[in-house]
Amino acid sequence: MPNAAPRIRYDCSKCPGYCCSYPRIEVKDKDLKRLAKHFGLPVGEAERKFTRRYKDDESDERILRHHKDEIYGTICRFFDRTERRCTVYAARPDVCRQYPNGSTCGYYGFIQFERKHQGDPDFIPSA
Repeated sequence: MPNAAPRIRYDCSKCPGYCCSYPRIEVKDKDLKRLAKHFGLPVGEAERKFTRRYKDDESDERILRHHKDEIYGTICRFFDRTERRCTVYAARPDVCRQYPNGSTCGYYGFIQFERKHQGDPDFIPSA
């Protein structure tokens, strides 16, 4: 009998978008094409509108733009700050699709623990 896929032990719909606040969310060519198609835009226009370059001594990446967020300071431009949800879930970049790369999410476990011990099912740790 083949090994069953590991049971996912987190629920993104109960998280305030921690991973979406990462300052560098890389956008590969395939991701950019997917976003462009999702919005019905030429790839070049989608690149200008949705991404920026990040360069340092070790990196040269195309990353998603951010907008201000009251919880994390800034967050992915596609994140709805009221509903706390991704607005382009079907078109999200591969790095978002792969996160957290396993059956558990450390942040989800942390926030569930805090919510239980704070006695507040909606508690969000602040910076």
